[in-house]
Amino acid sequence: MRRTRRVRRPIVIAHRGASGERPEHTRAAYLRAIDQGADFIEPDLVMTRDGVLVVRHENEVSETTDIADRPEFAARRASRTIDGGTVSGWFTEDFTLAELKTLQARERLGALRPGSAAFDGREPVLTFAEAIEIARDGGVGIYPELKHPSHFRSLGLDPEAALVEALEAAGWSAADAPVFVQCFEVGTLQRLRARLRVRLVQLMAAAGGAADRPDLAYAAMAQPEGLKAVAAWADGIGVDKAMILPRDASGRSLAPTRLIDDAHAAGLEVHAWTFRAENHFLPAELRGGPDPASHGDLAAELRTFAALGVDGVFCDFPGEAVRAFEEQA
Repeated sequence: MRRTRRVRRPIVIAHRGASGERPEHTRAAYLRAIDQGADFIEPDLVMTRDGVLVVRHENEVSETTDIADRPEFAARRASRTIDGGTVSGWFTEDFTLAELKTLQARERLGALRPGSAAFDGREPVLTFAEAIEIARDGGVGIYPELKHPSHFRSLGLDPEAALVEALEAAGWSAADAPVFVQCFEVGTLQRLRARLRVRLVQLMAAAGGAADRPDLAYAAMAQPEGLKAVAAWADGIGVDKAMILPRDASGRSLAPTRLIDDAHAAGLEVHAWTFRAENHFLPAELRGGPDPASHGDLAAELRTFAALGVDGVFCDFPGEAVRAFEEQA
């Protein structure tokens, strides 16, 4: 399965694998993305009670596993404050790795993706080490995101140390390793800068700010002076695509912002998220009819962002991104 490929620009980051076609963060989703030509696979990382990094979109796993149907775990349903918001369900930090390994993955967006939901119940939760192995065997890079690290640190868990240990064990901790590490928090990336030589990416949303820096809004970080500051601890930014190409109240695209040019001037790469084919996620001018689950012109959206100069795209349909950029070249 291993193969060598030419890295194209923009790079194609398989967002949670080929998550538009298989339940996210499963081996099947990652293997499909690799077969479709993705440059990187992206695992979101959360921690178990016994300190193991596992691959799930969130530490609350009722949307992405069958845990709600497991009577033996019913008593562990809880409510937590995560990044300032109340969340209810089942949390990875309340389970050992062995317990989480008994769960089966499910499609999170079943109403929009019934084809993917047809693969529910077939695959277990992966560890970060297993995701690295999948990437290495497939000849692609890995692009992990540490989710809610301050929350886990408050529980006496250390996701940063576990990440460093896993990358070092794989021989993927050097500057030339096929690795990007991303996080919405600032302190995590600043500490990792002192411990790792791999490329680091500061994530930014269109609203709000870092959970560990309530004094620092993402909007301020995205300004020229803010980007210069970010360049002290990161090699790139991973941004909501609305920060590059906003939309009006009707969902139609507006004129692009200066974010890409400003970030490049600060020496930062720009990777945009998230590109999805369903009408529900596309700008109004690219939708293919009224059905939110039907597919519109994702290729046109991807080519627009490539023309604007974006360096990478997070995409749920990596095969479509690969084709769009090959046709554009």
